[in-house]
Amino acid sequence: MPKYTKFSISYYWINSLDQKRSINRRLENVVIPSGKENKTAALSYDYRIMPLENTSSTGTYYCKVIWNDIQKRGKGVFVLIRDTGYINTSYGWEILVTLTVLLAVLSITATALLLWKRKASNNQIKSNT
Repeated sequence: MPKYTKFSISYYWINSLDQKRSINRRLENVVIPSGKENKTAALSYDYRIMPLENTSSTGTYYCKVIWNDIQKRGKGVFVLIRDTGYINTSYGWEILVTLTVLLAVLSITATALLLWKRKASNNQIKSNT
């Protein structure tokens, strides 16, 4: 029997406290058809983690395959979980637009006041002469 036909797949996650939590583990026994020996094969194994309990399930999720003397771990997928009704509180664009409009209004008002003052001083000079 070939060496790499039996292996285990482990799914786990590492939370924000760097604690490893096991999710699932299963054993696989792959049958190699005649004539396909000594050939590289890629097999896909999907595992759906549902439902994620709460925001404490945030972390990086991994899968690891273990053969007799070899272990391979995936790069991991970071999952950020938010509560129902979460509202993103990033107001960057809103603040920028508000500040720009406010500065434009103040600039126009200051210019109008300067022109009004200049006109008033010119009228006062004309009335004195």
